[in-house]
Amino acid sequence: MMPIRCLALLLASLIAPHAATAADLLLDHVNGYTLDSSGKLKRFEAMLVDDGKVVAIGQREAMRKRADGAKIVDGQGRTLLPGLIDAHGHIMGLGTMKRQADLTSAKSLDEALAQIRAFASANAGSAWIVGRGWNQVIWKLGRFPTAKELDAVAGDRPVWLERVDGHAGWANSAAIQLAGVDRNTPDPAGGRIERGAEGHPSGVFVDSAMDLVTSKVPPLTPKQNAAALDAALAELARMGLTGVHDAGVDAQTIALYQRYADERRLTVRIHAMIAGTGADFDALAAKGPLSGYGGGHLDVRSVKLLADGALGSRGAALLAPYSDDPANRGLLFHSPDELTAMIGKALAKGYQVGVHAIGDAANREVLDSFEAAFAKHGGRELRNRIEHAQVVALADIPRFKSLGLVASMQPVHATSDMNMAEDRVGGERIKGAYAWRTFLDQGTVIAAGSDFPVESPNPFHGLYAAVTRQDQAGKPPGGWYPAQELGRVEAFRAFTLDAAWAARREDVQGTLEAGKFADFILVDRDIFAEAPSRLWSTVVLETWVGGKRVYARGEAI
Repeated sequence: MMPIRCLALLLASLIAPHAATAADLLLDHVNGYTLDSSGKLKRFEAMLVDDGKVVAIGQREAMRKRADGAKIVDGQGRTLLPGLIDAHGHIMGLGTMKRQADLTSAKSLDEALAQIRAFASANAGSAWIVGRGWNQVIWKLGRFPTAKELDAVAGDRPVWLERVDGHAGWANSAAIQLAGVDRNTPDPAGGRIERGAEGHPSGVFVDSAMDLVTSKVPPLTPKQNAAALDAALAELARMGLTGVHDAGVDAQTIALYQRYADERRLTVRIHAMIAGTGADFDALAAKGPLSGYGGGHLDVRSVKLLADGALGSRGAALLAPYSDDPANRGLLFHSPDELTAMIGKALAKGYQVGVHAIGDAANREVLDSFEAAFAKHGGRELRNRIEHAQVVALADIPRFKSLGLVASMQPVHATSDMNMAEDRVGGERIKGAYAWRTFLDQGTVIAAGSDFPVESPNPFHGLYAAVTRQDQAGKPPGGWYPAQELGRVEAFRAFTLDAAWAARREDVQGTLEAGKFADFILVDRDIFAEAPSRLWSTVVLETWVGGKRVYARGEAI
């Protein structure tokens, strides 16, 4: 005869799978997808949530039996996905751009000048005209724009317009005069003043030379910063982003994020990367890395450094001269010893390090500096990163794996840059550029992002670019260097599980598994059944963070 205790355990095991479970929310009747912790794609029809975290996923009938008393939300058969994570963006930059002259749509210099004229007229009371988004490559100028061209449409006050990549700025004569720049002003380390006749500044400032002008632009007020953050949060929720790695923020911005977290106003989980290892880092690091602040909405345990500029403005540092500018190799911002010291300083305090590196010379310097810093300070376990890893010498790619570095890459950069990238680096170096497949096949983790507002924050544009290597018009046929394409699940993983892993947050983000935050989105199509050509036009219908809806298309929240 079976002992009473064993009989009770047997009965409990038979009953338990069908018993009610503590849950306050049931997402029912969904076409659900998630990865599991090993990266395998799983499907489900319903999800139980309690206190902002996933309890279980599974078939509708089973989940309903466990949902006693829970609020039921009918998904109406729509596709439900984990909230997507942008592993490299600029939240305040996105918000402030909403208040500035936006030149991203300008297809020619004349269009840009017309937009600037209109913005200046509409903002007649502004002391400065500030904006962003110009791209001389799209304009097919074959040169940078000039101060005189700006003077013709807005010469009554200073104008400062950042290039689309944020690594060059275009100033009018009034701004140049206020900055005190003339033919005798030397190029600062890591920067270049574009010059015209007899060495006079022509209007464009590259990389660190931008500081000569930006230091004169009036800073935003606290009220304006809060308004910018509000605008950015609304846009991120609309795009289906529930996590962002904010690549380079100051102490003032982190304080604003903390205030919003305290007030429960953060609607995205932020992995904030402190800009540099200077005074702000010293002040913040005195208290140690910050993890899971505000109910898991804010981490401050990473540092962002810069090694070079960007390819479009020819500031990216190359081992050999630019193919279309033989006198130029770009700009390294620091000596190897300086960069190694900054990396080491952050590692010694327990902070992950992400270093912006675009050109092959910059990537090699960063690899060397990480290797040297690891030898002295350790810190490999912090999942350090190279941000962009855009043009890498083929011989250097395996070093990402041996050094345990994450490749934090932006798929949309390939399709945005394909109009000029090979012109810049030639047919041989391009083999190590935007090389997602090469990195993935060697076992390097790719954390995908967009670098917004350089690009749109829409993650479905990134998923589309990763899978097709085409622009949204389907060009070029077959994709640009299609051997570097990612599969659909691989691209999805780069925007979810692996982006979370790169922030050391895979235990609470990136998938919809029991115990993780219930961060998810509902979209208008099945992205795993949809034709690849239509991925970019996916529409987010709802965004939920921690089991709370923060966006619904067509509704006020």
